Amino acid sequence: MLRFLLLGLISLFSLAMPAWGGTVALVLSDQGSTYSDFSGTFEDALFGTTWSITARHQANALPALAGQTDLIVTVGSEALRKTLGRGDSPPIIATLLPRQSYEKILAEFRRPGRSTAIYLDQPPARQATFINHLLPGQKRIGMLVSTESRNVAGQYRQAFSNAGLTLDSEDADTDSTLLPALNSLLSRTSVLIAVPDSKIYHRNNIKPILITAFRYQRPVVGYSPAFVNAGALAALHSTPAQIARQTAEMIVAHGTNLPPPSGPSQFAIAINSNVAQSLGLNISDEAAIRRAMVADREGR
Repeated sequence: MLRFLLLGLISLFSLAMPAWGGTVALVLSDQGSTYSDFSGTFEDALFGTTWSITARHQANALPALAGQTDLIVTVGSEALRKTLGRGDSPPIIATLLPRQSYEKILAEFRRPGRSTAIYLDQPPARQATFINHLLPGQKRIGMLVSTESRNVAGQYRQAFSNAGLTLDSEDADTDSTLLPALNSLLSRTSVLIAVPDSKIYHRNNIKPILITAFRYQRPVVGYSPAFVNAGALAALHSTPAQIARQTAEMIVAHGTNLPPPSGPSQFAIAINSNVAQSLGLNISDEAAIRRAMVADREGR
């Protein structure tokens, strides 16, 4: 009897223990503030755990890492691409990149081994909740899609339907089809939601998309603060610091036993009050919408 009791206590103790410790190499795509924010928060989040950062590298000056670290965290698409290009990588957690970029890079290198990701893409259900709190009463949502994003449209359609919204979409695979598709979409929807898609939302297209939407008096919900600064009404996004903390939590909880890729667990909200005023919209501020979204989530 005593033996079984001891075994039970050992099992419970083992479950309560964090994953074994080790070393992490951080590979950054660039030297900008986004990457320094991630790096600093990530270091703070790992402080006092059994894991430590032993190296920081720029993607364009990446040494061989095999045998030198237990785990690699890549920050941005270029960091993942350069790390996979070495062909000698330990397990990888890819961060600060859209889902389509992660999947495209993995397919490009066809590298065997373990990797996972924390996407920048917000979960469709969270986006639906955001729109309901941001623009209550607006039920017909439009989405432009291409070969990069068409495969997620079904997930958005189902999540939006569950939230009482209707999602309509138009294909815009080339620059020549973009504005005709956008005009058609805006004529029958009340809000345009943008999802990460480099074929549609690149430097040359964002301004014409925003101007066309404003001409129709349709608000645009983007996916980054830069999008809001450019003229979108609002964006649901996750900050580098939020992704960094989630990455550290994943490492402490799982070690090198990497879980499947997932979206961000935390989020932030950006709103362009000038655009809201120009569209004649009276909307709540960021803090109020966030509180409502958190309460909505906790109430389920």
